[in-house]
Amino acid sequence: MPLIIMCGYPCSGKTRRTEELKAHFEETTDRQVHIVGDRALGVDRNSVYADSQKEKDTRASLKAEVERKVNKDNIVILDSLNYIKGYRYELFCLTKHAQTPHCLVRMQVHCLTSGEESSLWNKNREAAEQYSQDIFDALVQRFEAPDSRNRWDSPLFTVLKDDILPLEAVSDALFKRKAPPPNQSTQSQPLSSTNFLYELDKITQDVLMAIFNAQKTSVPGDLISVPGATEKISFMTVNMAELRKLRRQFISYSKMHPTEKTGQIANMFVQYLNKGLH
Repeated sequence: MPLIIMCGYPCSGKTRRTEELKAHFEETTDRQVHIVGDRALGVDRNSVYADSQKEKDTRASLKAEVERKVNKDNIVILDSLNYIKGYRYELFCLTKHAQTPHCLVRMQVHCLTSGEESSLWNKNREAAEQYSQDIFDALVQRFEAPDSRNRWDSPLFTVLKDDILPLEAVSDALFKRKAPPPNQSTQSQPLSSTNFLYELDKITQDVLMAIFNAQKTSVPGDLISVPGATEKISFMTVNMAELRKLRRQFISYSKMHPTEKTGQIANMFVQYLNKGLH
């Protein structure tokens, strides 16, 4: 399923352009068009974008929804801010894994007054649809503009306020361009041994239990020893749901990059947790 990633300041016209793209592809193709975005998730923007953890969870939910819908047959449009370069790279890797084309439609960011215009559009919205001024200003400040020289931001279509959306060019980018080929980081590899998955599951579970038990007596800053690892966990208060999420991510990564040295799994997992928790 070709993926279109909308990108731009808050209130820069992304949803209006999304509807234009949806109408065009429904009229000119037999493909289904799926829109994934904040509105579909019922996101309370002033609550979510004021809390970094809530925002991170929302991005994860949007990515998961795209991943559920993406295939080679239909079209997905991700209608959200998508203002973080690293997040756009994750979406690019997702399309490589699915072996489907993608493109990026960038709204108004070349216009020197786009921040002011977007702010005015925000104020003209119904109260329930508005960003607070503090949240709006923070999002504009954090915006990481796409760059067509980056492969994950290419092809890039920049659309200003009064521009006509280049529908045919977007269509050509999706349907006449080869999908990015999968590579080692996005394509599953065979397990290196029949015991690898068992060891991976058991060792990572033992590490989580060690952390869980240590939380009862540890204070932030303590170094926690875990079974089978020379590396130590730098303790911080974290719930088990977050630890299980990191464990699932590590297992998925390890399946694609298996190792014959199962004795290193605990150390690798500890290093992964230390990076993911700080």
